[in-house]
Amino acid sequence: MVRKSSQMQVRYREHVADGKGLLFSQDIFLESEMADKARMCSKITLPAGSSIGTHAHVQDAELYYVLKGELKVVDNGKEYSLHTGDAVFTALGGTHSVSNETDSAAEFLAVIIK
Repeated sequence: MVRKSSQMQVRYREHVADGKGLLFSQDIFLESEMADKARMCSKITLPAGSSIGTHAHVQDAELYYVLKGELKVVDNGKEYSLHTGDAVFTALGGTHSVSNETDSAAEFLAVIIK
């Protein structure tokens, strides 16, 4: 399946997992299109000062890959500063959160695997 960027829906979401502010989620593929292998495949734009609150991955796993900017990630209670090209993978009941504490928007790929 091929999807052109012009065909990707962009959703605006606020206070994700009790986080701050809003984010823009560009759905690369929808859950119904991923052969029951993944729940989400999206490019997330996190504006300055916004965050996704702490949440767990018990029955699934999530990968973040930083495309642009700098993000603060707390993975299983440990804080990391991630930059373009860095990644984090959370699974097996682990928890994570992500925030943008810079003055410009950051972008990352988010994939939730079943």
